[in-house]
Amino acid sequence: MSNELDYLSRRVAAGKLSRRDFLGRAAALGISAPFANSLLSSAARAAGPVKGGTLKAGLVGGESTNSLDPALMMTQVPFAFGKCWGEMIVELSPDGKLENRIAEEIGSSDDAKVWTLKIRDGVEFHNGKTVTAEDVAATLERHSDEKSKSGALGYMKGIESIKASGKEVVLTLKEANADLPYLLSDYHLIVQPNGGKDKPDAGISAGPYVVKTNEPGVRHVGERFANYWQGDKMGHADQIEVVVINDATARTAALQGGQVNMINRVEPKIVDLIKRVPGVTIRNHAGPGHYVFIMHCNTAPFDNNDLRMALKLAIDREEMLNKVLRGYGSLGNDFPINAAYPLFTEIEQRKYDPDKAKFHYKKSGHDGSVLLRTSDVAFPGAVDAAQLYQQSAAKAGIKLEIKREPGDGYWNEVWNKQPFCASYWGGRSTQDQMYSTAYLSTADWNDTRFKRPDFDKMVLAARAELDEAKRKAMYHDMAVMVRDEGGLILPMFNQFIDATGAKVGGWVDDPHQELMNGYALAKCWLEA
Repeated sequence: MSNELDYLSRRVAAGKLSRRDFLGRAAALGISAPFANSLLSSAARAAGPVKGGTLKAGLVGGESTNSLDPALMMTQVPFAFGKCWGEMIVELSPDGKLENRIAEEIGSSDDAKVWTLKIRDGVEFHNGKTVTAEDVAATLERHSDEKSKSGALGYMKGIESIKASGKEVVLTLKEANADLPYLLSDYHLIVQPNGGKDKPDAGISAGPYVVKTNEPGVRHVGERFANYWQGDKMGHADQIEVVVINDATARTAALQGGQVNMINRVEPKIVDLIKRVPGVTIRNHAGPGHYVFIMHCNTAPFDNNDLRMALKLAIDREEMLNKVLRGYGSLGNDFPINAAYPLFTEIEQRKYDPDKAKFHYKKSGHDGSVLLRTSDVAFPGAVDAAQLYQQSAAKAGIKLEIKREPGDGYWNEVWNKQPFCASYWGGRSTQDQMYSTAYLSTADWNDTRFKRPDFDKMVLAARAELDEAKRKAMYHDMAVMVRDEGGLILPMFNQFIDATGAKVGGWVDDPHQELMNGYALAKCWLEA
């Protein structure tokens, strides 16, 4: 028994077995959780990260229009590369706890309206300058400005004033918000010299890697930053490289052939095949991510709620979950929250109902086809999902016209611009952050154009409510409103499915986003 557990614990330390699977096996052998965890700690210390080499990732989600400006990051490649060169104020750990980074301490007033960030000493930017409270304040100011077009703008507008004094940054909020520290973990809020106000796309921060090559839509390279403040805790490889491979077949072949060490967005339909490849490990885990079809509520014909309801009822969620995700996910219910959020509440599951869909479609008065745009880069299986949707809608008398868009440019020319398209969301750390990012009237990423002053008031009220039971009830009411009146069609929550090659060590399952919440390249290493 001891030899087996030692072997398994070493596999966890090497990133070849998940901690969850190890603890499950230990429990089956009658080993207590504390003792099992101590074995893991010992194995991790014994293994240790290996320094050197080039760690490569082949990723979908890169376009020629990508920018190093953190405010504009919206797809997988800028997200993952940003976690390599960028440094955050705080980080969300795999178990949902906050870890201080540039902010050494965070405290608040009793009413959660005034927050004080104590800025860590000795953190250096890639240009040699020391990170100051003024840099942090300027970063938050820039992302609070509508001109920045920041993906964090929705909730940053809740900050009334930002002041730097000595080593502290004081944030005064318009309304109380107990979730503020979690919001500061948003991947857009990379701390930059003078907040990036001078040159937002310079790619300069205080992360473990320095940007050396930036070829949007092709490749990105970072070299280890010698003066990184965390030293050996991150940045184990001498160099990291992100190669943009938007084609799923080519991406998988690159991993199998050893051209890259990790890939994202493995298609569920090939997971079982990939599991049989020697040296390749599938890394899948549930989280708040969801695959969607989004309608603009302020654009005809989707400004008619009967048409929106008809389209929601005309999708066969169970068929889509089974055929597109192959079980690697769960049913969605047309609001962006699931059990990954602590304040989640169950709402009656919406089901495929062609008769009701036909009723609402007729009531809407719409005549003719409805154009739905999709692409391979929208989410794994998005084209297949659109075709399934087309078939289920036809049974309700609704003609969906499917237009397959090219991957390059999809996130700049289609998403958040065209009135009906396929998309995805990785989820956020709290319900307030999710709703504030994508459903507030003022949010730049309100991709359903759901602009309701009454809903905005509910978001602000829930944000300020410190009683958990009352807040949970508020979120229930908000979910019902989005579900029944919004422009979101959410058929399924996805699992994040990544894969690593034979020599990748240090992998830790993280439910918040793909690729270890974007930190896989920064935290993993290549075994000797």
